[in-house]
Amino acid sequence: MERVRSKWFWISAVLLPVLFAAIFLLPTILAGSAETKRVVVVDATTPPLGARVTAALASGGAFHVTRVPGGGPRVIDSLVQEIGARRLDGMLLLTDDVVTNGTAEYRGSNVSSLRDVDELERVLSATVTAARLERAGIDPSVMARAATPLRLVTRKVAGSRTTGESSAQSFSLAYFMGILLYTAILMYGVNVKSSVLEEKTTRIVEVLVSSVRPFPLLLGKILGVGAVSMFQILIWGVAGRLLLGGRAALARWLGGLEGAPPFFEIPHVSTATAAVFVAYFLGGFFIYSAMFAAVGAMSSSEQEAQQAQQPIALMLLLSFFSLFALVANPSSTFAVALSLIPFTSPIAMPVRWAAGDLPPTDLALSLLLLVIGILGVTWVAARIYRVGILMTGKRPGVKELIRWVRAS
Repeated sequence: MERVRSKWFWISAVLLPVLFAAIFLLPTILAGSAETKRVVVVDATTPPLGARVTAALASGGAFHVTRVPGGGPRVIDSLVQEIGARRLDGMLLLTDDVVTNGTAEYRGSNVSSLRDVDELERVLSATVTAARLERAGIDPSVMARAATPLRLVTRKVAGSRTTGESSAQSFSLAYFMGILLYTAILMYGVNVKSSVLEEKTTRIVEVLVSSVRPFPLLLGKILGVGAVSMFQILIWGVAGRLLLGGRAALARWLGGLEGAPPFFEIPHVSTATAAVFVAYFLGGFFIYSAMFAAVGAMSSSEQEAQQAQQPIALMLLLSFFSLFALVANPSSTFAVALSLIPFTSPIAMPVRWAAGDLPPTDLALSLLLLVIGILGVTWVAARIYRVGILMTGKRPGVKELIRWVRAS
């Protein structure tokens, strides 16, 4: 209740959906509202190549094109001065080398715009290819029909039925699930550590343990922060669903979408997938929160706690850095091993679930091992917590931690 009543809780709950809305909409709006560049084509090619390039660039809408035949040092120098004075955005220098060697030159005030460079390369490549075919006596229209790109439609098979999920949707679902699980587990686990460390350094815990036993205090702290995290994720989930459902209408309301690229394919999240996500988030939160609580209990300052938490964070990073390997081959020995180890399964198993069709036995075994891991880690963390919350001074070593566990 203390965390939920904080204004920063609600600020963070609102800001994240706003941030995601900006991530989804801004690239589309900016791509659709880009200004038309003023470009001069200095044509020193054999006709009609230069005229074709000029017409193709003008028809694309990205450039306002003017063609200058011939061209020499004086013409180029004058155009450079026009670019420097901001009356012109760039010039494209064309010679017959563009056909023989595939070489052309673009000079402009901004040569880092990927959109402009890609458009120039696309138009030049298509026009030069057609010119080469004509010189070889081949009809370019025949080659264009032969080179029509193939569209491979992918559909995922789950169980004994074919779903409507494409490869892009399957990858997006697995990738974003991995990122969300990693971020949420690490963020809320660190919150537990900070809460324990704050009560220890301010000596509030000395008052608490006089009326509450250490283990119920630790368990209540983990459950309390866990409830806060689930509440905040619920807010983000509802906001995300509303955002994705009304993204097209919102984008049209903001305007500037003419010619903008389409939105990415949104994956379908089934009830089973949502259940797997919640189960492994809770499992990962409990096992890592217990370890972070132990770190907070045995540390006397934030600097000590940050050093002590590094091995814990590295275990979580291992599965996070393995996302692409898990998505590429969810049935590999490496992926199966990560999904069975309790410290990596909270990320590895949901990613495997989203990326491939897993047998129920793998999921059941992973959950069983995760529960066993939670019980074992919580038991050890509670014993460290019981002694560490009242200890100050130098951070204990491994031998002393083992002695704490045995003595408790």
